[in-house]
Amino acid sequence: MTSAPDTLHALDDQDCWNTIGVAGDMSCPKLEQHVHCRNCEVYAGAARRSMQRPVDAAYRDDWAALLRQPQAARAQHDSSGLVFRLGREWLMLPAHIVASVAPLTASHSLPHRSGGGLTGIVNVGGTLAPSIALATLLGIDENDAPQQGGRHVFARLLVINWEEQRFALPVADLHGILRYGAASVGAPAATLNKGLQRFITGVLTHGEMRIGVLDAPLIGHQLNRLLR
Repeated sequence: MTSAPDTLHALDDQDCWNTIGVAGDMSCPKLEQHVHCRNCEVYAGAARRSMQRPVDAAYRDDWAALLRQPQAARAQHDSSGLVFRLGREWLMLPAHIVASVAPLTASHSLPHRSGGGLTGIVNVGGTLAPSIALATLLGIDENDAPQQGGRHVFARLLVINWEEQRFALPVADLHGILRYGAASVGAPAATLNKGLQRFITGVLTHGEMRIGVLDAPLIGHQLNRLLR
């Protein structure tokens, strides 16, 4: 006569949990002790043997072919910048140097200080900041603006911080914050305005927009020079 444990092991290959266990007729004598098949050593042993079974050649070949394929490059949005327009040029500065965006305000001229882009000082939220015509610094014609359709366009003051100094930069239009992958920035076009080209580290494509990624350290250096 076959003992109960021998019967269980004989049924192991036939999924005893599906015949006499919780998924079957529940006649297994071990249920009184274990309550559920997942607590039983027979069930655990079957799972262990299943994981340790030999891998057939076809399965191994399928995985080898899959792992030999080059991993698809994932676009990582590891950078962010504020996109704005000067004339017809869409440009971007790193988001971390942007302090705020304010309504456009007329600047007050400074005695014996003019030219090179420094237009005066403006009051932004109760704090005075030098107003810099970034378009002048970059050699961009502010009057060469594209026709805008279907949306309202408002000039703004872009307020940035660079080396503990605040600057107010009038811009013709504002697109907003854009997250992007640094690896997706392409080389500047050879036809780009030569005055602007030296300030651009690359060009980012976003929909139909071609955005010049500005060299923030170089821009900051030039802004500080205007105050000396």
